[in-house]
Amino acid sequence: MHLETHKTYCPHCGERIELVVDPSADQEYIEDCQVCCNPFEVRVVSDANGTSAEIFGNI
Repeated sequence: MHLETHKTYCPHCGERIELVVDPSADQEYIEDCQVCCNPFEVRVVSDANGTSAEIFGNI
């Protein structure tokens, strides 16, 4: 399994965080911020152009 690291910002506290995602399949899951511990939704989408990870704070 190949994992990728995506750097983004927490939608709650604004701190920079890292997400480690599996680009082999599209997925949705809930993760807690490493800084403020608030939950957010992660959506991972892979296609011919690469892998994107989007986060949403209102779950």
